[in-house]
Amino acid sequence: MIRKGSKTESLICLMAAIWLGLSLMLSGCGGVPADSSSAAVEDHAPEPGDSTEIEDAEVPTASSKKGKYAAPELLLSEYRGKKASKEGQIEIDESGVEDGYVGFSVKADAVIKIQVMKDGGSYMYTPDPDGTPSIFPLQMGDGKYEYKVWENVDGTTFSKIGSGSFEVSLKDEFSPYLRPSDYVKYDKASGVVKKSRELAKTANTQLDVVKAVYKFVTENIKYDSEKAENPSTDIPATPDETLKTGYGICLDYASLAAALLRAQGIPTKMIYGDVGEDDLYHAWNMFYTEETGWVTVDFKIKKKNSWYRLDLTFSAGGASMKYVGDGTNYRDLYTY
Repeated sequence: MIRKGSKTESLICLMAAIWLGLSLMLSGCGGVPADSSSAAVEDHAPEPGDSTEIEDAEVPTASSKKGKYAAPELLLSEYRGKKASKEGQIEIDESGVEDGYVGFSVKADAVIKIQVMKDGGSYMYTPDPDGTPSIFPLQMGDGKYEYKVWENVDGTTFSKIGSGSFEVSLKDEFSPYLRPSDYVKYDKASGVVKKSRELAKTANTQLDVVKAVYKFVTENIKYDSEKAENPSTDIPATPDETLKTGYGICLDYASLAAALLRAQGIPTKMIYGDVGEDDLYHAWNMFYTEETGWVTVDFKIKKKNSWYRLDLTFSAGGASMKYVGDGTNYRDLYTY
């Protein structure tokens, strides 16, 4: 149910932490707060001359043989306007919550922010204000979610134009990481879906698929230094765009990898956070498998039924181990 807020109720600057999180979350590897040095941005872009140790990172060789791996049915996200709750310029579609996502549509003449909260966690999203539906993951698990819809009225001042709540009971814990969303966008006709099938043709296991994706992305997607130096505040490029251009920054790498793996039924998170001794702002992936033996960026998979980190930006560029380290250098902030 949507509750309309008072026009006089506003949030000045949306609180420093929310604004900072939003700008970093959407701007990619190059996004840094105003007090960060430019050197940190330059250091963040991996240089080809640096080296990354990857132990036993076997990748499938070219083969005409068909593998034994069979991907499950492609899972998609759908905005169902006929099932959406409507009040004023806001629509919310809760029909997909058990599958790990919620849909919003907002029509306004100004910038819109949608804040989704649960148990102290908070995510801020920026949907298109023209009514185009947006899909956001329900990554905070089962329970009661609350949301607030904010409209920009002047400068950094926003007025709350709606709020509400909904209950979530996921089919399983992997649901939010097996389907597309605004941050990992694709559909059944997408090039990334076709490419994921090609990469999985000779695979015998899920780990073979991960290895093939790792090999493809690190060998075919180049780091876009110009984009990193001039980041926008938009959602990162779609996986299809990154696949087509062959260039991207950390968010583009992570979104592409997530799409390629999810399309093959492999639960994959897109993580945004800090990495390295200098707390550089970065994005990477984590994937889930019940198998063992895969090594990525010096991280050995030793346990079954666990999530493991996959950093394709640093792997593609051959980043210094001062950033990658043993995994303790990574601090997760946002998950999509």
